[in-house]
Amino acid sequence: MGEREREFVGYPLASSTWAEEEIAAMQSVIATGRYTMGERVAEFERAFADYTGSRYCVMCNSGSSANLLMIAALRYRKQRPLLPGEEVIVPAVSWSTTYSPLHQYGIHLRFVDIDSRTLNFDLDELEGALTDRTRAVFAVNLLGNPNEFARIRQITEGRSILLLEDNCESLGAIYRGQQAGTFGIMGSFSGFFSHHISTMEGGMVVTDDEELYHILLCMRAHGWTRNLPKHNQVCGTKSDDPFEESFRFVLPGYNLRPLELSGAVGVEQLKKLPQMIRVRRENAEKFLALMREFPWLRPQTEIGHSSWFGFSMVVEPDAPVSRAGLINVLGRRAIDVRPVVAGNFAKNEVMSLFEHRVHGTLDDADEIDRQGFFVGNHHFPLDRELALLREALTEAALKG
Repeated sequence: MGEREREFVGYPLASSTWAEEEIAAMQSVIATGRYTMGERVAEFERAFADYTGSRYCVMCNSGSSANLLMIAALRYRKQRPLLPGEEVIVPAVSWSTTYSPLHQYGIHLRFVDIDSRTLNFDLDELEGALTDRTRAVFAVNLLGNPNEFARIRQITEGRSILLLEDNCESLGAIYRGQQAGTFGIMGSFSGFFSHHISTMEGGMVVTDDEELYHILLCMRAHGWTRNLPKHNQVCGTKSDDPFEESFRFVLPGYNLRPLELSGAVGVEQLKKLPQMIRVRRENAEKFLALMREFPWLRPQTEIGHSSWFGFSMVVEPDAPVSRAGLINVLGRRAIDVRPVVAGNFAKNEVMSLFEHRVHGTLDDADEIDRQGFFVGNHHFPLDRELALLREALTEAALKG
């Protein structure tokens, strides 16, 4: 939908990025009568790998499933698998499905505080958290913002520590000329409605490691060999007899396959992605200029080139209004607001079921939990929405 056609109703959190091209792509799939994973998914995987500069991409049914596949693949690789009881360092602010796959595979989580400005790892705390038990660091690029990977590499240099990336909120972000999501041994992405591209539901894992790629293919669909190449690093060489090979199970897999509809839509969305990222970054420049008018609100500090999933704000201690009062005003102006992802995840009741420990304190994560929130960013110019936000912030400051 073009800017001129868009009805202006408040300031929504997310909006559709689809147009005639996506509908036509879906119709082309409907015409074939084949909806389950096939050639259109494979076409999207090739295009996504090319976009990110990766050797391989495996599409699945959600970004959450992408995280699950990454942890599962590490468990079943031949050399130095990730085993139950080993420890992975995670940031204290992220979504539940960053953490749950680790728990499901018996991994111990070690929570590290975030930097309250970047919303990513506090790198000094990360460095202090590394021990002989640390097998991996699971970096989360929050709200479009890539981590400072040069420092992470420096911190982990000389140690046998894997780097994984949850990049579900940060498609299109760049750090030192490289796509976020490609710094680790694997990276996950999401095609959920509110994210940078929408494939209805859908997730992607990228990697340059051929063995992990083959494991991902196998575990995405039942743990069988059917989707593996004839010569592969999971079962060796497959039989030429399709009857014998079709129902041969070699790993404890899942059914996380995406639909052909999602693959077809993804191909069209990728064509638009560079332009959508450009507009999101232009919106961010306007948002940051607006924030300079309200110094009692702290926006996210960009690392590298953020793809600006949304615009976070932290209410400073000297603010003329409480977060609750501010959110009330924003709500009455039809401005959608959300917590900063899940806030300090370590506060949740589910933690009683996780094997975990906390490094140091989580003071910044607590501050984000108490005082932070975010509003949406979109693929179209937000002049009217940001003007509405200015009016609401001014009203809130005056009312106190």
